[in-house]
Amino acid sequence: MSALDLLRSLFAYQAWANDELLEKLAHLDPDAHAKERHAAIRLLNHNLVVSKIFAAHLSGTQHGFASDNTEETPSLDTLHGDVAAMDRWYRDYLQTVSPNLLSEPMPFAFTDGDKAMMSRQEMLTHVVIHGGYHRGEIGRIVAQIGVTPPWDTFAVHLHQTEPSRRLQLVSEPAAL
Repeated sequence: MSALDLLRSLFAYQAWANDELLEKLAHLDPDAHAKERHAAIRLLNHNLVVSKIFAAHLSGTQHGFASDNTEETPSLDTLHGDVAAMDRWYRDYLQTVSPNLLSEPMPFAFTDGDKAMMSRQEMLTHVVIHGGYHRGEIGRIVAQIGVTPPWDTFAVHLHQTEPSRRLQLVSEPAAL
């Protein structure tokens, strides 16, 4: 599997995991669990902002963010739509980017002004890992209030989207 194919698979997983989590959060009682719901939305919004910032780095545009989160907290419905749109952006980007560009180093600045350089592949990997980290935090928050979080693993995603992977393949012993 090429690096590009792996990244495509990881971003399909991320879109699936984000949607699963946002659907779970939509069923949290906004009155009984206001504090936890707000914390989850803030974390997801932070994740969205970071995804937008790195999308701008990848496309060579200005992101316009002075911080890694917004002052205002969006509604869950608005956030769900924005996250889905960002997930689509990354999946579309990975359909058009040249494999040769993945290793290209790109200079950029973090929102605090620190200068940095990462390859496109490293940026994309960061976005996926960063998203998983914060979904895990949110999973812990909802578990503490007695809500079972979505089963957010790459393996579960692969087996749900490609059920044939559950089949055990028996191969002939290799000839000597």
